[in-house]
Amino acid sequence: MIFVFHINCIPVSLYPRRKLIHCIQKAICPIVCCLLLILSACKSANVGEAYNLEQIKIVPLSSKSFIHISYLYAPGYGKVACNGLVYVNDRKAVVMDTPPNIPSTQELIRWITKDLGAEISAVVINHFHNDCLGGLKAFHELDVPSYANEATIKLAAEGSEVVPIHGFSGTLELQVGDKTIINVHPGEAHSKDNIVSYIPEEKLLFGGCMVKSLNAQKGNLADANTEQWSRTIEAIKRKFPEIEIVVPGHGKAGGTELLDYTYQLFSLD
Repeated sequence: MIFVFHINCIPVSLYPRRKLIHCIQKAICPIVCCLLLILSACKSANVGEAYNLEQIKIVPLSSKSFIHISYLYAPGYGKVACNGLVYVNDRKAVVMDTPPNIPSTQELIRWITKDLGAEISAVVINHFHNDCLGGLKAFHELDVPSYANEATIKLAAEGSEVVPIHGFSGTLELQVGDKTIINVHPGEAHSKDNIVSYIPEEKLLFGGCMVKSLNAQKGNLADANTEQWSRTIEAIKRKFPEIEIVVPGHGKAGGTELLDYTYQLFSLD
């Protein structure tokens, strides 16, 4: 951004002192105002720090993308922090994964609708485990459509009271205003049905539990395909080479180093 200002070049000796001061003020004021506008814009672009609600934590990644973190007690693991994602555009919101219980999900819904002022247009389930769909009933009670891999619906029906409504195989693209979320099943990893969700505008991948945070252990392998896992990560990198932000199912978000770490973690299986 370039600002150009013109000052008439008149010799100082021919200028009365008051007029000289007035001329300088007229020249400087626009510059100061523009600097203040720039600083204000930079401040408004700053996403801000994470903040806690009663049962969930919200971590802003940008002005449109937010990690929602809720908590699940898992036998053998204790209290586990579980990540999901909210993407908002044109006052429409899509939620990727629910918190594991109804009260936390209701709190997330209130935050989206009241604090963000957005209408929830869809919820996408990453895979059939409870840390992804434990709060799905709260969305269905509000007639929010839910989407999942067809395999997720079949597996969830075996052990869950509430299952996603709309199934897809391969790839599902959801519109959020004039932007798109690409949901794809890249292969088996943490579970046979797990998907990833990619937001091209943000260059952001929600990997769910198939993507590990740095230095994480392998975690729950009860439904995993450890032999295929690294190949699935490779498929994600090929399909979305422009990824910059990666959100795992548990732990801190990062960049493509999370994909590389996950690949290495399972490459010897």
